Amino acid sequence: MSEDPSPPRTPERRQRVQSAEMGMGILKALARLGGTASLTAVATAVDESTAKVHRYLASLIQEDLVVQDSSSQHYRLGPEAIQIGLAAMRQNDPVRRSEPALIRLRDELGVTCFLAIMGNLGPTIMRFEEPLLPVTINVRAGSVLPALWSATGQVFLSTLDDAAQWRRLQDELAQASSEQRARLGVQTLDQLRDQVRLQGCAIARDSLLPGISAVAAPITDYSGRVVAVLTALGATGGFDPGLKGPIAPLVLREARAISLSLGTLTAG
Repeated sequence: MSEDPSPPRTPERRQRVQSAEMGMGILKALARLGGTASLTAVATAVDESTAKVHRYLASLIQEDLVVQDSSSQHYRLGPEAIQIGLAAMRQNDPVRRSEPALIRLRDELGVTCFLAIMGNLGPTIMRFEEPLLPVTINVRAGSVLPALWSATGQVFLSTLDDAAQWRRLQDELAQASSEQRARLGVQTLDQLRDQVRLQGCAIARDSLLPGISAVAAPITDYSGRVVAVLTALGATGGFDPGLKGPIAPLVLREARAISLSLGTLTAG
């Protein structure tokens, strides 16, 4: 049996570790409480006495991780904590964070996968991964997808707050053929938005391209905003996009994992 190379935890070392854990717990509590809170609120959040939490807050103030408002006596995250947060946010590139997930989905499911962001012209593919036997489709990195007829676009559409663009898409749906609306599976944009929100993903069967189905799930950042969409697609005959099929749960799992890595608090 190999020996544990780490030094034994002396009482002093254990105390230092516990102190660090308490300090981090207080900082996390302040963040969850909106960045500013009273001593009582912080103590309640970490389930410790106000006297103990006050001692730790005094140490955090010395390190500029916390500051105290002189008028309200409330505590808030300090400049050093803000700098740490900004550094973490600068590293949170959804395209880079998605790369391992795209490869896992491609290899595990044997389907085409891509990540898209909302560009100036619409949902734009940024990363694209194909299996050894790819489905022939005319989209690649840089391709712009329709907001209404693609699963990717429908995820972005589900959080759309641009009134003018919403009206334009309503007109587009109204002018679509009965066959197109039937493939979409809903009659109004409101129904489509509610469906995507309820499912947690968008499912498209032959609505963008005949014979192609897709599942797309949102990737959210620390503010809960959809910053990218993860999509898997394949030939309709061999691609089950149902919520209980083999594909949708994995796409949702990977999208949630990426969202958590970006600091989201809303990935369920």
